[in-house]
Amino acid sequence: MNLVDKTEKTFALTTPLYYVNDVPHIGSAYTTMAADVVARFQRLLGHRVLLITGTDEHGQKIQRAAATLGKAPQEFCDQIVPSFVSLWELLGIEYDRFSRTTANRHEAIVKEFFQRVWESGDIYQGQQQGWYCVSCEEFKDERELLPGKHCPIHTTKEVEWRDEQNYFFRLSKYQAKLEEFYQSRPDFIQPASRRNEVLSFVSQGLQDFSISRVNLDWGFPVPVNPKHTLYVWFDALLGYVTALLEPDAEPTLANALETWWPINLHLIGKDILRFHAVYWPAMLMSADLPLPERVFGHGFLTKDGQKMGKTLGNTLDPIALIQRYGSDAVRYYFLKEIEFGKDGDFNEVRFINVLNADLANDLGNLLNRTLNMVKKYCAGNVPLIANEAIPAENPLKRIGLPLGEQVKQAYEALAFNQACEAILLLVQASNKFIDEQAPWTLYKQEKQQEVEAVLYAVLESVRLAAYLFSPIIPNISSDIYQQLGFGINFNNQTESSIAAPFATHATWGLLSHKQQLGTPQPVFKRIETLKND
Repeated sequence: MNLVDKTEKTFALTTPLYYVNDVPHIGSAYTTMAADVVARFQRLLGHRVLLITGTDEHGQKIQRAAATLGKAPQEFCDQIVPSFVSLWELLGIEYDRFSRTTANRHEAIVKEFFQRVWESGDIYQGQQQGWYCVSCEEFKDERELLPGKHCPIHTTKEVEWRDEQNYFFRLSKYQAKLEEFYQSRPDFIQPASRRNEVLSFVSQGLQDFSISRVNLDWGFPVPVNPKHTLYVWFDALLGYVTALLEPDAEPTLANALETWWPINLHLIGKDILRFHAVYWPAMLMSADLPLPERVFGHGFLTKDGQKMGKTLGNTLDPIALIQRYGSDAVRYYFLKEIEFGKDGDFNEVRFINVLNADLANDLGNLLNRTLNMVKKYCAGNVPLIANEAIPAENPLKRIGLPLGEQVKQAYEALAFNQACEAILLLVQASNKFIDEQAPWTLYKQEKQQEVEAVLYAVLESVRLAAYLFSPIIPNISSDIYQQLGFGINFNNQTESSIAAPFATHATWGLLSHKQQLGTPQPVFKRIETLKND
């Protein structure tokens, strides 16, 4: 291990490892878009980033889904996994590792980890009785169940009674240790509403949980008793660790944990909060390993105010949505219109209105009209004006100067909607400024210097907005940058983090007359409103 790696700032983050009992849905796309935005932003800051995604492929739910189709579980998984890979590609997700829990390397890591927990005396054999939800792959407390013995999360599914000999993990042993940990690291679980949920759950007393199943073949055998199969969650959480291995490294815990551990951020949906915020830290404590920095549980998505589901026939196909509107449009709506951490709704009419207002009218039209004026009034060149010549009280400079820092804080807090709102304020102020200053009138009055000062301030504000938006809408930001004469493509993240580092490009006043402006063309075409059939 060379020391250079340790001094360099690294940032490792994960999406959940998605369950492959079916093709990906909009919820999986939502978490992954958010993770991609964080990764892109961290790269702009100059950090080495590892974005991990992947699939969780074991367990009863998958065994049953495969059996229904008359397929072997592995064949079934191999057919579903490419749908995740192609959706991430369509969405412009730049992940670094794709972890599959059926990989041989993963089994080696799981065995070694199990051994450590076994040696710490935290695994024992006992009798498990209770209500089990196959869709959650989890035993439920009777008090959690809905009428008719239905799961509180999968409300159309009845739970099943189980009574079997299993291996257990001594979760109860870690109650005080976990409470102490949450106390000392108040930011570990976010947002605050999720933290409160976990604290309340833990304070009611932790029960040991079963980490093996009998009468189930689809999974890794328990190392100390191959008649038992390891419980899917015990194996799935370790998929994050396996993903840290360099491709040619021998699959050992030491190799996996060498450079990127502990993970800086686990991004998850709130339905799997308990596994990540309670079970996972306790398992890591048992194995004597450092704990992740932060677990962020986001909300659920609804469509037209209703819960989405096949039974209601109101699912939202992410692939169809991207094919119709483009990946930037989809990324923008979900990250700007929904406060990350809260539940959020998708409505197609609102979706179109937001995109037309923000991306077509406010941002796209502003760039287009300003570039055309530069062509007309400044012979197509960036006005020959120094940033210093624009007074500090200029309304755009006043908003633009502190904006980089403001947006940085929003991205770091995963407040994507706040980042977007702050950037839009500058864009809207630029539209207002151009209307009030009326450069066309100033030009007729032969006030060339004033014309140039107005156009420079607006062009520079569009540039800054495009830069700060680039983690969310990389294609539109790249188009704007190219039209402003920067040969930077934000989809080439290695290149853009070197050519356009945050320290310089997030500052108002960077644009210079040396830039060769490109041809003005629309960066986001207005979407025609849906006609009622």
